[in-house]
Amino acid sequence: MKKLLVSALEPSANLHLKPVLEKLGECELLGIFDEEFGAPFLASKEFSVMGFLDIFSKLKKAKSAIDKMARLSLEASHVLLIDSPAFNLPLSRAIRKINKSVPVTWYILPKVWAWKKKRAKKVEKYCTNLASIFPFEDKFYTRSIYAGNPLLDEIKQTKKSLENSGKIVFMPGSRKSEIKSLMSVFKEVAARLEKENIIVIPKHFGAQEIDEIYGDLGGFTISKNAHESLLAAEFAFVCSGTATLEAALIGTPLVLCYKAKAVDYFIAKRFVNLKFVGLANIIFDFYSLPPLHEEFLQSSVNAENLIREYNDMDKNGYFLRAQKLKEILSHGSSEVVAKIIKI
Repeated sequence: MKKLLVSALEPSANLHLKPVLEKLGECELLGIFDEEFGAPFLASKEFSVMGFLDIFSKLKKAKSAIDKMARLSLEASHVLLIDSPAFNLPLSRAIRKINKSVPVTWYILPKVWAWKKKRAKKVEKYCTNLASIFPFEDKFYTRSIYAGNPLLDEIKQTKKSLENSGKIVFMPGSRKSEIKSLMSVFKEVAARLEKENIIVIPKHFGAQEIDEIYGDLGGFTISKNAHESLLAAEFAFVCSGTATLEAALIGTPLVLCYKAKAVDYFIAKRFVNLKFVGLANIIFDFYSLPPLHEEFLQSSVNAENLIREYNDMDKNGYFLRAQKLKEILSHGSSEVVAKIIKI
């Protein structure tokens, strides 16, 4: 049986890994991934990182893991790196030092279009295959292949039209710091709108974590199914991240909300070279299209702004323009990535 060495540190990486494995068929996994796929050397949850400064507390563990993973590559017929460039870039370098022949595929490439453009050359130096999830990334990588976007594999249903369902979805993110920064504002918005309020919580959060991180959720219905909730909702308040693109592809009108620690936001503003934060807006900007939705950042994340956007947004115009995203992204990525690994 073929052995596949996987580096999937984030919950999102494991989510995108699942359909690839379904297309691959039988193989033995080595490395770092979620326990649902087998017996990892380290479980992905060991590498939960909350912000720029928190990375430093993980350095010793990361270095040890990279050394072990590089040695494991000697047993593997293929290596699959998913996202997480802070870990996977030194890992790819370490693998190449001791294993010149194993094919290395990087899936979900470092976002060099946002910052650290020099990473592109390093990725190309150490990796055999570069599987891109945004079609504009070939402007930054000389030999990337657009594999498609994983969300088009994972989203099973989209809206055919907009309806006033009376349901509002709140998605405060998946990291504890993000959630805590947004919950007080989201609770105020929910109370003032007097709708059926649904809050989407990461699947891996248990009851104790929910109580500790979110506090009193008496005004909300708890959901752990983001796609199902977005499909049913007439509007969504969403923390920056992949969830904004999910909402846009499903067709749910949204506003992006993001409040970071002051030091994290300062670092991001200093180094990130983008006009927008939301992925849908970033994609549109690369195609010289106006932004799809409003973005509120830091101090502008307040109940007045969010409620005003809910009331004033041209939701039908948004819905029509959101269809353009599907045209741009075209298809899912799991089948292409599986084919690359099988070669």
